[in-house]
Amino acid sequence: MDTPNKKIGALTIAAIGVVFGDIGTSPLYALKESFNPEHGIPLNELTVLGILSLMFWSLVTLVTLKYLVFMMRADNRGEGGILSLTALAQRCFRSRSRGRWIVTSLGIFGAAMFYGDAVITPAMSVMSAVEGLTLYAPTLEKFVLPIVIGILVGLFAIQKHGTAAIGRFFGPTMVLWFSVLALLGILQIAKNPMVLAAINPYYSFAFLLEHRLAAFITLGAVVLCVTGGEALYADMGHFGKRPIRVAWYSLVWPALLLNYFGQGALMLANPDAVKNPFYLMAPSWALLPLIALASAATVIASQAVISGAFSLTKQAIQLGYLPRFAINHTSEKEMGQIYVPFVNWFMLLSIVLLVLGFKNSSNLASAYGIAVTITMLIDTLLLYVVMTRIWRWNVTFSAALTLIIVGNDVMFLSACLTKIGDGGWFPLVIGAAMFTVMSTWRKGREIVRARMNEDAIPLKMFVESMAMSDTPKVPGTGIFMTTSREGVPNALLHNLKHNKVLHGRIIILSIVIEDIPRVPKEDYVWIENMGHGFYRIIAHYGFKETPNIPAMLSDCRLQHMEFDMMETSFFVNRESLIATPGGGMALWREHLFVWMSHLAAKASDYFRIPSNRVVELGTQVEI
Repeated sequence: MDTPNKKIGALTIAAIGVVFGDIGTSPLYALKESFNPEHGIPLNELTVLGILSLMFWSLVTLVTLKYLVFMMRADNRGEGGILSLTALAQRCFRSRSRGRWIVTSLGIFGAAMFYGDAVITPAMSVMSAVEGLTLYAPTLEKFVLPIVIGILVGLFAIQKHGTAAIGRFFGPTMVLWFSVLALLGILQIAKNPMVLAAINPYYSFAFLLEHRLAAFITLGAVVLCVTGGEALYADMGHFGKRPIRVAWYSLVWPALLLNYFGQGALMLANPDAVKNPFYLMAPSWALLPLIALASAATVIASQAVISGAFSLTKQAIQLGYLPRFAINHTSEKEMGQIYVPFVNWFMLLSIVLLVLGFKNSSNLASAYGIAVTITMLIDTLLLYVVMTRIWRWNVTFSAALTLIIVGNDVMFLSACLTKIGDGGWFPLVIGAAMFTVMSTWRKGREIVRARMNEDAIPLKMFVESMAMSDTPKVPGTGIFMTTSREGVPNALLHNLKHNKVLHGRIIILSIVIEDIPRVPKEDYVWIENMGHGFYRIIAHYGFKETPNIPAMLSDCRLQHMEFDMMETSFFVNRESLIATPGGGMALWREHLFVWMSHLAAKASDYFRIPSNRVVELGTQVEI
């Protein structure tokens, strides 16, 4: 058996391969973009030390203190991320209260912004790596875009096969990447050690005071060094807090700082290196191997973002923010390895359009940063709710701490907003579209449930009336799925109306998704005997779990209820939605909701019910 230290070591290496890809590839472009000629910042000792000082303290405050120290305390039974944090904060408010509505809206908006960031990260990182070819041979510039698109198309094409086979190489590859980052930085710092003076925060303030507006605009590029910080929190449930913290403090953070300072040392010694300080740190013989390693690192970073998008989509579906998209499990051993076809191809199309439209990493940098800084700000606001209402921290202390963090978040967000006209609009459009989709789906499902419950017959009354009825009964078990806990399922009423029979045993089955990641095995199935052959089963799942009805029915044996699948029929209600003027939403949102409902996977497929045991009964619902 592995010792705890060996287990922590293995998880730490795995975390390095998954969690730190985005922030770990930032040295390819962050410092270079800070000296973009459009910012008007001259290259001299003050500006180099000032920008390095800003990067150093940004990594300290936004990543190390905010996410590693405080945000990781706000875990939802071990899980992190914007939707987990939202579910945690929702517990502080009564259902349908204004506070709960605000928290939910913030959470949906933050999740929507993640999709805006997710389409930029692969394009930005892969393009920055491949552009190194132009340093090796300027004539290769015309091949950069085709190579980038080829890499991205190949990456998305293999998603349906899963990444289990190549995933084991992610950790060692990224360990090598960070080791090379550190080595390149050390070699340059040794030649010009005075660059270490940038650790002094004086240079940050001196730079901001000296250049004012230009320095403020430059913050929109400086923030690129912390993009990916939210992933440390979002991936906490996969690896645990300790491995992520060990990886950050022991390798990732030192390697990033050494590389940024090494780039600064090179630029002070050779101002012409500003055109691509990362690649120019390497000796000429090492350029091609470094480009290959950088490309591998950016592919791994992109894979982490893609997997994050799949995971977030699954959580959003479970929590009722998105339709039941088809979700394929790509590994029999790891339930977290999933593939969502709709999201996969939507992201690829968006990324290819992004690459073709912006053409190079410098242009893409204008679109990068806005979405992630919005998500970071929302994380901070939700953290305040958790600090004051769940942890019961002193309100004054919590408010002061939140204001300090919010000040940082707002400063960087404001700087990024200056880039809207140059491309920053793109992630905002993606985010706004996803927010509209998620909020419309949630509102639409509430309207449908209300419509379905308007004329619902109380279940207990129905059971008593059937006990006195002479309705014929047929052998076997009929399972009727419903979202209502009190009313009779429409599918049961339709079956009785058209077939005029009842099954010998009738199960009213409800699936309830809780605001926790996973429900303990011993608590997830609740069975009530209502008498006269009627039973109610409520199966509780966490938002990180995938409901599996056959497996759940098998577990009912523990409560002395047996099921023979060949003698069991599942009746599922399928709503036919009709948009009507003056309904519960604007007409265009109703049409959007109807369209999304057509994208949803069948309940039988989503809940893994054998297709030959399912009977679908339709109902028209005006919304």
